[in-house]
Amino acid sequence: MVDRVGGSRRKTRHKLQKSRRQKGKISISRFFQELEPGVRVCFKAEPAIQGGMYPRRFHGGSGLVKGRRGSCYLVEARDGNKEKTFIVHPVHLRKL
Repeated sequence: MVDRVGGSRRKTRHKLQKSRRQKGKISISRFFQELEPGVRVCFKAEPAIQGGMYPRRFHGGSGLVKGRRGSCYLVEARDGNKEKTFIVHPVHLRKL
């Protein structure tokens, strides 16, 4: 069999890119933001921090915070008719 080419961030050069105005230091308030269970959030990647990121196909989508797992959050999102749960760092989430 042939090995699979690429990783989780393959072909994301423009998709996970910051706009020109947002480049520079990361926002420390977004890094340490607190989210309560039940609040709706948007998946918005912080390209400078690769850890705790969701799968790239959910970029721009929304989900529901279910709880906490360490410093990250359990976020439930729909993938078609399925409910999927991701462990996402708060720097990649925006409150809706």
